[in-house]
Amino acid sequence: HSLHLSTYASTSLKDTTKSARALSRCSFSLSPRFPKKSQYPLDFMKIPQQTIAATLAMTFSVFAQRAAAFTATRSSAFVPNKMTTRAASTFGRSLAMYAEKGQAEVILVGCGAPNRGMGWYHAVQMLEKDCPSASLDYVVEPWFMGAGGEGPGGEEFKEWQAESEAKHGVKFATSLADLPPPEAPRLALISGRTADNPKLLSESIANGCKCIYLEKPGAPTVGELEAMATEAKEAGVEVLMGYNKNVCKYVRKTMEFAETLPGSHVTFVSNNAYENTPESLGECFERNAEGMLKNMAIHELALLVSFYDVSVDNIESVTADKEFSSMQTLASPESGKEYTDFDKIKFTITTKTGKQVSVAADRCGGTDSYATVSDKDGKEVFRYYMPDEDDRVMVNELTEKYPTAMPYFFTQHPDYITVKERVAKHTVDGEPAEGVATIDIAVDTLKVAEYLTPLLQEQLK
Repeated sequence: HSLHLSTYASTSLKDTTKSARALSRCSFSLSPRFPKKSQYPLDFMKIPQQTIAATLAMTFSVFAQRAAAFTATRSSAFVPNKMTTRAASTFGRSLAMYAEKGQAEVILVGCGAPNRGMGWYHAVQMLEKDCPSASLDYVVEPWFMGAGGEGPGGEEFKEWQAESEAKHGVKFATSLADLPPPEAPRLALISGRTADNPKLLSESIANGCKCIYLEKPGAPTVGELEAMATEAKEAGVEVLMGYNKNVCKYVRKTMEFAETLPGSHVTFVSNNAYENTPESLGECFERNAEGMLKNMAIHELALLVSFYDVSVDNIESVTADKEFSSMQTLASPESGKEYTDFDKIKFTITTKTGKQVSVAADRCGGTDSYATVSDKDGKEVFRYYMPDEDDRVMVNELTEKYPTAMPYFFTQHPDYITVKERVAKHTVDGEPAEGVATIDIAVDTLKVAEYLTPLLQEQLK
């Protein structure tokens, strides 16, 4: 027999009961279409219509609930390679909540390429449980899960995504708008392209984030960063910055020594390990198109703003070390577009309040950063490296574990952990994140970077 049913379908779990009730009131007809009655010993014509309707209603209800549960685990908002969960049971703890008590529910926004992107290394540290107050539950990566998936780094990202889903149960999405509401204090760690940060901050606020960890420099321009600070304050969302050198051991040790020596002069030196070739530097210039002072050396500028009273209004003079410094115009090996930037720069700032401090940054200077203290006669009397001797064993171990990763990840490894852990803990308990720069510090730092860039470019012509 065939059943001809007149009812309506439900597409969501909340309509299941309504659909079942409607089905129990449906109209249907029974038409004998058996070629031989003996083939079907059960005579459907003798079964009361109410029994058939009730049975169908029960069946439909169970099916709808199971289908809805399945749909919930396979939401189109995510793009997993397989169903993964850290929950003990599908019907127990929510699939969208992984953070334990005392942990922030972290969304990494902008992962970047494995072994190259700062966001990727943040993820590695959280997945390896280096930050006990942070639970990496979501990764939002529109580029490698979209147009960039078939380009350079795309295959490596897919492999890492599959591993992270299978091993850790991390959910991947292409947009913050796709994520469910927070079920624990939510922290957005924004580590995407600087140009995208204003939009990503707005989306993080709309997504229910309690706190935002914003990678340097925060925004392409001072005006955009100021607007972001205002938006966050109006929403009651705190924004803290990833200026990890504010909590570095070598910075603390250097400043402590300088305080013991009247008339001393401090120089902060930052190095990267790019190859000194047009191809390597051209790729670097394009990937960090905001420029060295807004990118690599922004950490040192944040130190100056935080600890040396440096601000645009308080700068008396700026002098470039022309013998050390270099500025080039290079083409990107990928796009062919030309960029002009410093490949190395050294300068000294004197403030109106009488303080003096120097910064040196070299894209091809190696893996170590350090700070020096000179006496009043200009003789170096103190130098402290990052990493120091105690940390070199750790750096060697990480280099062996991730041989193709950016070397500076390893020299700053403990400081990245310190900043993330303090921000995540603050997100959970509200206690101050000691030593972590605020977005207001970031605004003043970006102002200094914008002020210095054309001034130093002019001095090097």
